[in-house]
Amino acid sequence: MTQAKFAETIGLSVEAIRNIEHQKYTPSANTIDMICNKFNLSPVDLLIPTVSDDKSSIINAINSKLKDCEPTELNSINIMIDVIRKTYRHQ
Repeated sequence: MTQAKFAETIGLSVEAIRNIEHQKYTPSANTIDMICNKFNLSPVDLLIPTVSDDKSSIINAINSKLKDCEPTELNSINIMIDVIRKTYRHQ
């Protein structure tokens, strides 16, 4: 489905859809509800990505996101990784 068709289906502008896709705009609860109703989805299905077991895909996705981070963000992410790994080792 094109952005134009998707925008028309849920009653938003193509620019609004583009901004949501590029994470410049966070959709309102009303927008999420419209999408879910039009496409017969639950908010969980729409908002929580499917967990992949393919380690290389996960690493590629993380690397792609890290490229846009500032050094302070990278530092925080590094600390969070350490905390998460310690938590899982102690379970």
